[in-house]
Formats: sequence, structure tokens, C-alpha cells
Amino acid sequence: MHTDMNVTDFLGVDFANVTYEETVAELDRLSRSDSFSFVVTPNVDHIVMLHEHKNEDIRKRFGEAYRAAALRLCDSRILQLLAKFRGTELEVVTGSDLTAMLFEKGHLNGKKVAVIGGDEAMLPELRARFPEINLVQHVPPMGVLNRPDAANEIEAFVASTSCDYALFAFGAPQSEIVAKKCVQAGRSRGVGLCIGASIEFVLGRKARAPKWVRKLRLEWAFRMASEPKRLWKRYLIAGPIILRLTLLEDHL
Repeated sequence: MHTDMNVTDFLGVDFANVTYEETVAELDRLSRSDSFSFVVTPNVDHIVMLHEHKNEDIRKRFGEAYRAAALRLCDSRILQLLAKFRGTELEVVTGSDLTAMLFEKGHLNGKKVAVIGGDEAMLPELRARFPEINLVQHVPPMGVLNRPDAANEIEAFVASTSCDYALFAFGAPQSEIVAKKCVQAGRSRGVGLCIGASIEFVLGRKARAPKWVRKLRLEWAFRMASEPKRLWKRYLIAGPIILRLTLLEDHL
């Protein structure tokens, strides 16, 4: 579904230059639609994948999904800083903070919300904490991109639930590509959000960095220290590539 919100181009991505409040209002509008749209939250890792994913087919499909999204929200204060270095102002709306705001400020109360991802314990935890939200869940297997049957099952689930919000709670580029599949199938309604591990932060399963750490743009270091085996490659190998991409932005 089309949105007319203000956008700013940086590193080949049209970022929605909006506040949290404007985003929540736009999501509410999209959630009431009879057609399906989805929102992505670009961070440093995503931008690197969009330009330099080692699998050319996945890189292409990821890019197509990003272009098909209704909104692309800057999920990284590092990206914001790099954009400023190039003379571009970007608003930051992180997926984790946006998800927490939707749940904890009552914006989802009375809505039908489908969670795609997580584990079987997640749904009862969410229902116990947020009883005023009509929650349903589908837990897909690992490796969705290599399993067309799994992607088809997700699309069918989103269509059958006729949900207001579909929260794709598994990682990029899988969630974005599957969300685009839901758009292409034309059987779903409402709005989808590709939110990664955000629900785990809402439930307290994973700790967010303190606010002062986030303000210093060091949340990446906090997360890497919390999950070194899973995240060290993302931040220490893939992350620095963003510096080269920024310096070469005019040639991308």
C-alpha cells in the first residue's frame, strides 16, 4: 500500500524521515487497509547485505523486498551518524523501540496481531502480559529461504488470520522477502513489520542497552558483548564495510 510520508535517500535506500509518533499513526492507517503492506527497519547489517550479500540471488530478492516496502525506517544511530557525515539528516525509529511502543502504550489493544517466529512459549507469555491484544502465532522452521513450503505456509497463515498487524519475528533477509511474498499473493490485509528479535526485548528475554549507551551509539557493542558467538561477525567483519559504502555513496 502506498504511503506519502517524507523520505530521504541514503546509500540507495529511501528512508522514511519520520518520528515515532508519525510512524505509529501511519501503521494504524495501514493496519486498517483491505490490502497488505509491510515495513522494514534498515540497520548497518541490512545495508551491507543489500549491496554485498555473497549470494547474488538473495541480494536481488532482498533489494526487491526493500523497494516493495511501504516504509523503510532507520534502525541505526550509526547510520544516522554516517548520513550526517554526508550532509544528510535521518530520523531514527528503531524496530525494538517501535515494537515496545506498540505493545506497551496500548496501540495494539483490540487489534488482531499475528506473530510469525519465536518459539512456542512466546505466545502464552505475550498473552499473559498483554491480555487486551488478540494474539495468534505461527512458528516456522529454520531456513525459510531454502524451503519454499515454509514460506508458502507463512503466506497462507497471514492470509487466513486476516490480522491487523503481522509481526515477522525472524531475521533479515528472510522476513522481508517473505513479507513481499504476502504482498504478491494478494490474499492478506493489514500491515506487516519485520522486527527481528524485538519481541524478545519486550518480554525481557534479552536485555536492551541502557539509554546512555544508545545515545553514545554503542548499542552494537553492548549487543555483541551479550551474544558474542552470534554477533561478532556481524559487527566486526560486515559492519566496517559500511564505512567504505558511505565514502563511495555517490558511486552506488
